[in-house]
Amino acid sequence: MRILAVDDDPIILELLTQFVAAIGEHELTTAESGAEALDILKTPGCAPFECFMLDIQMPQMDGVELLTRIRDIARYADTPVLMVTAMSDKRYIDAAFKAGATDYVTKPFEVNELRVRVGMVEKITQTRQLRTKKIFAAKTAAAVPQTLELHEPLSVYDVDNVIDFIAMENYVAQLSRNALFGSTAFGFSVRDVEGFHQTLNAFEFSGLISDVAEVISDTLAGHQFLMSYGGDGTFVCVTESGWRPDTERLMDDVNLALSRMEMFNNDGQPLEPRVSVGSAVRMIWKSGSAVMDALGEAHSSAKAAAEKYERNRHDFWLTEQRA
Repeated sequence: MRILAVDDDPIILELLTQFVAAIGEHELTTAESGAEALDILKTPGCAPFECFMLDIQMPQMDGVELLTRIRDIARYADTPVLMVTAMSDKRYIDAAFKAGATDYVTKPFEVNELRVRVGMVEKITQTRQLRTKKIFAAKTAAAVPQTLELHEPLSVYDVDNVIDFIAMENYVAQLSRNALFGSTAFGFSVRDVEGFHQTLNAFEFSGLISDVAEVISDTLAGHQFLMSYGGDGTFVCVTESGWRPDTERLMDDVNLALSRMEMFNNDGQPLEPRVSVGSAVRMIWKSGSAVMDALGEAHSSAKAAAEKYERNRHDFWLTEQRA
């Protein structure tokens, strides 16, 4: 795997070089500034990198700005990025994940920790390569059915405050109990998502998920939040600053906005997705596995709410047919 590490401290770069050499057969390139890193990426004929390791506190261009610039390059829109930094304050963590970080490693780090993180990156890269092939095949050869697994947590691009589900897990894992004080997790789930999944190809389905994500993000605008798509038509949101959302009202607002959107499949048939919302889960005083459980609970609650809505609608239809 080709890795680009960026840090203004040559000692850290030397340590990363030794650590990466110790954990597997990887090719590491180093840069001592954001400008140097961008020059490397712009070099004609430069083979693509499959992972980035970025420091945050660097002169002229800090790591968050560099990350934003990297994400603006099409081929690196979803390339895994590990922030390797001494900055453990929540504001730096928030800024990094909102800019598109995949994981966050605080200095000093150990070789075993780095091995685990790089191993995670390799799995992410392999999964995304397969998923991208399916979506591209569906876009360019609609006559050949290409489907994604319903449970796959797709990447959503160019939607404010939306990050990958793995990044969401890594984000909350980085936060202390104090930082999580006042945070709430809750989810939205697309109703009859199995029906959409069965009738749409991979390209159409990923587009539907992206459109719904954009509507939810716009509805939550004005609040501090991060959101990710966790598969099964379900999005998980983590809000901050003590805001306790009125989930029923948010659901109504999202569905109203969806009703005003014009969505179509490749054959011009209209799509009319609607969402259900699950129970809000307070994250106060949670840590470790309990934080991950809170994300899972929010996901499961939203999915169950959507399934209950579909069951009730089906039962109502049967009652009407018998009347």
